[in-house]
Amino acid sequence: MKRTITALCCFLSVLGIQAQTREEMPEKDFTAYLFTYFTGNSVEDEQIRFAVSPDGYQYMALNNNKPVIASKEISETGGVRDPHILRGEDKHTYYMVVTDMTSNKGWDSNRGMVLLKSTDLVNWTSSKINIQKKYKGQEELKRVWAPQTIYDAKAGKYMIYFSMQYTGSPDIIYYVYANEDFTDFEGEPKQLFFPENGKSCIDGDIVMKDGLYHLFYKTEGHGNGIKHATTTDLTSGKWKEDADYKQQTKDAVEGSGVFKLNNSDEYILMYDVYGRGKYQFTKSKDLENFEVVDDQISMDFHPRHGTVLPITRSELKALFAKWGKPAAYPVVNSNPVLEGYYADPEIMYSTKTKKFYLYPTTDGFDGWGGYYFKTFSSDNLIDWKDEGTILDLKKDVSWADRNAWAPTAIEKKVKGKIKYFYYFTAAQKVGVAVSDTPEGPFTDSGKALINFKPEGINRGQEIDPDVFTDPKTGKSYLYWGNGYMAVVELKKDMVSFKKKSLKVIKTDGTFREGTEVFYRKGKYYFLWSEDDTRSPNYRVRYATSDSPVGPLNIPENNLVIKKLPSKGIYGTGHNSVINIPGTDKWYIVYHRFSIPNGITMGDAAGFHREVCIDELKFDEDGNILETIPTLDGIQK
Repeated sequence: MKRTITALCCFLSVLGIQAQTREEMPEKDFTAYLFTYFTGNSVEDEQIRFAVSPDGYQYMALNNNKPVIASKEISETGGVRDPHILRGEDKHTYYMVVTDMTSNKGWDSNRGMVLLKSTDLVNWTSSKINIQKKYKGQEELKRVWAPQTIYDAKAGKYMIYFSMQYTGSPDIIYYVYANEDFTDFEGEPKQLFFPENGKSCIDGDIVMKDGLYHLFYKTEGHGNGIKHATTTDLTSGKWKEDADYKQQTKDAVEGSGVFKLNNSDEYILMYDVYGRGKYQFTKSKDLENFEVVDDQISMDFHPRHGTVLPITRSELKALFAKWGKPAAYPVVNSNPVLEGYYADPEIMYSTKTKKFYLYPTTDGFDGWGGYYFKTFSSDNLIDWKDEGTILDLKKDVSWADRNAWAPTAIEKKVKGKIKYFYYFTAAQKVGVAVSDTPEGPFTDSGKALINFKPEGINRGQEIDPDVFTDPKTGKSYLYWGNGYMAVVELKKDMVSFKKKSLKVIKTDGTFREGTEVFYRKGKYYFLWSEDDTRSPNYRVRYATSDSPVGPLNIPENNLVIKKLPSKGIYGTGHNSVINIPGTDKWYIVYHRFSIPNGITMGDAAGFHREVCIDELKFDEDGNILETIPTLDGIQK
């Protein structure tokens, strides 16, 4: 962790870096894409299908290109078309809208749409809306096409926009707001877009870039193709239109969709070249000028009018779990193991639940300003479940409300009952909280456990606790310190310590912080971090001892893990270690700069970190072999 809080506001402003909040999802967490589409004009084809892509260019159908949602179960007409999918503002709710229509009844046969909602991309609730039935005076309504959804920040609501045509009038893009449950409309539809020529427009697709709303739409019955208009206010009726068409083909097109490539400043504008049964993909940085990239696109299906959503690795895994992993899809990496910014990971195995638990620092806050802790559980070290917040300094701790850093946890039987003890840093002091379960919530003891410097120490901070129970004696020890390594024996209650046992363990000049102690085959291993967490060279070293309180034997070659620039891996430090029960299999859990942007952040990389796991190996003499950090992590 960072040990001296500095003012970085101006620096961060220049970089354009924002602190992560509980609701935010860092762009780095988007590692794949979901394409939702239909396939043709028969009733069997007018159903929602899903495909996935690792890079936004190569797409593979899920469920063998069969429907993932049956139209007959959700629609009024028996078919649906033009699916549009949106990630909600909370980042974990998904909205989909589709045209409720079967083309074999005629292009002027439909009067409504279907609204769908999900919290996992797999299970969807739905509601049908027939505009002609819902509102009075709609006798002349002929058709309702291609709905889409966008969050209107000014209104604080989700806007659904779509084209409608009345007898004797052109197709016009209207809008209406969805209710809070996304099951119905609020109010009546109003005109959204007012083209200068007053003629038809359909298939609207809106994306926001740099505070400007970009509308891509198709001219219908005049001209040929995709046009573009912009506004700063969705409902103002004031749009600036480009004169040119944006498609890069002379063929007829429809159903444009725009999405941003992950971890890039480039956008894809795609559209349905329906007469040729294919899509065209174009690339742009400014959403004004587009370059064809068809030679890079591959699909094992033939989509019609769909949209693409960037997704995370866990979302991708959920889709695979439901509909199977396409054989051609590449291996899904398991580093980082958690999505989001986390650091200083502590790992523990619970004999009660038979699961592993990660207790990290919640990262992404300016100047290491986090104030709450979370935990994650797993039965395989690969798939991690977010168990939620287990301790919130502002709500649960009376003696500190800032700088929630570097926790450690242990399972211990006290008075015949298994308890879980959670030692954490808050306001540069060490506290302890207790729970009956490893996933908490934890109850703070009511005061700081360590709020002083050991005698003779005039440097560093009282941070980075580590807890260890000696398998030989059953005694438990607490370690801490930045700039020094202190240890004290804990009393049997695990929330107080034996003052006379306190000592400072002599280290060398590489010691900075993050002590980690474990026992293997008669040896006590002491690991620590060298350098500063803001440094690309942050790394881990080790020593051994015949005792849990030292002295240390420091090998000449004692690097445990360091950066690997060829893979874009930097700042590998502040680790913990876990042994798979009943085996001699060991893993190191550590944090690194976030990939790919961490190395470009300067000091801010030190609080935009991610948690990884790799195997830890030993030679025949018990020396730790240097771990080469990976992007793959542990594979099933």
